[in-house]
Amino acid sequence: MAEIKTAQFQSASGAAIKDPILRRALTQVGGGFSEARLDAIDEVGEDVWESWREEARRIKIHALDNLDYYLELLHDRVTQAGGHVHFARDATQANEIVSRIANSRGVKIATKSKSMVSEELDLNKTLEANGVEVYETDLGEYIIQLAEETPSHLVAPALHKTKEQVSELFHEKLGVPLTDDIEEMARVARVTLRDKFLQADLGISGANFLVAETGTLVIITNEGNGRLCTSAPRIHIGITGMEKVIPSLQDLAVFLRLLPRSATGQRLTSYVSMVTGPRRSEDEDGPEEFHLVLVDNGRSRLLADPDLRESLYCIRCGACLNICPVYGKIGGHAYGWVYPGPIGAIVSPTLVGLGQAKDLPQASSLCGACREVCPIKINIPRMLLHLRHKLAESPDESERAASTAEKIAANGYAWLMSNQTMLTAAKKVGRLAQTPFVSDGKVSRAPLPLVSKWTAARDLPALPKRTFREIWEQELEGQGEQQRAARNRDNDIGQDGNQA
Repeated sequence: MAEIKTAQFQSASGAAIKDPILRRALTQVGGGFSEARLDAIDEVGEDVWESWREEARRIKIHALDNLDYYLELLHDRVTQAGGHVHFARDATQANEIVSRIANSRGVKIATKSKSMVSEELDLNKTLEANGVEVYETDLGEYIIQLAEETPSHLVAPALHKTKEQVSELFHEKLGVPLTDDIEEMARVARVTLRDKFLQADLGISGANFLVAETGTLVIITNEGNGRLCTSAPRIHIGITGMEKVIPSLQDLAVFLRLLPRSATGQRLTSYVSMVTGPRRSEDEDGPEEFHLVLVDNGRSRLLADPDLRESLYCIRCGACLNICPVYGKIGGHAYGWVYPGPIGAIVSPTLVGLGQAKDLPQASSLCGACREVCPIKINIPRMLLHLRHKLAESPDESERAASTAEKIAANGYAWLMSNQTMLTAAKKVGRLAQTPFVSDGKVSRAPLPLVSKWTAARDLPALPKRTFREIWEQELEGQGEQQRAARNRDNDIGQDGNQA
């Protein structure tokens, strides 16, 4: 699989939040996506949008509840259309399948359309080790391939790059002059890749959806590279997660309305490509061979977990990333693996191991914005809380999120709050101890480790001179008694007047 750096989340996020260029790029692009999404919803109307969301969720629930049936149907339809279906248990097996096909056909050059699953498998590295030159052809993916980085966003892989950084990268890697003209940089990439499309023996793509009733692989993109990858080379391999299957073309129509509007605010993407098997005799173009590789790689664990199965409904629109206040400050690379943002904080710990990614479920304010914008109404906050609970209660020390010291502190806090005498004494000691660190009613520069983590990023109010209980006992209790007595006298007078 791709290199897993999820355990480095705290240090990586700390570095990212201090990067002003990254912050500016995230603000400009992420905010634009969210605004475009809202405009697209306004265009169709809230009622229509909600009905689409409900229908899409129903389809996903049905498809995953009957996944074995639809995978078998998909296999039969792809085979009937002349294609081949391969099931891969894990990343190693998936890479072996693709490498075997490439080696047995003498493939030297492969062009790739955007595929998050191939990033998950680190497929490029495997093919290159087998003597195959691999070229990413999505512009964003091509940029990060040249930069030797991983995607930072589900929809816009190079979202974190400024045009100046891309210009410097093209100048260094492609030997072209520096420019701040975005259209010129796109032209350079197009010219560079054009020969690769013509020379490639193998085209590799992901899939947004797999239609079981027809055996169709569906790709929706805003660049024509996807169609060149699937039609120009003599071999096409589609590689995707097994959860992408949906029952019918009628169901596909629902998702084609939701996904573009949620991702980029478009009514429809520039290209909707539907591939059903290899080229037939009457076709003008298309591959001689079509292979579909369906990848598990931990998805069956999600499917079997009733508390996390909902994460497999995700259609990778990126809306939850665009709205997330945490992602908006640190970007995608801080998450340490292929899937960033709120949905990545659920998927990654399950696929790579909870012990390796125990900081990711904490990377959320639980504001609920991700659930509100999700086109499939995935309850991301609930699943994050579930993972936090697992981490807190896990018998496995490697998975447990809280350290022994933190557990002792939590138990001590619970005991203190339930002991009135000790709580009163602790307040008095705390008021004296905080004095050197109080400024404008807030505690700063506190030497205690747990407190210093809090004050580094948040305001911690100082303990007041008197508690509410003390104010009540010293000032308000007597006033309350006087007010009650006055009300009683008024009532007595009122009753006497009524009797009279």
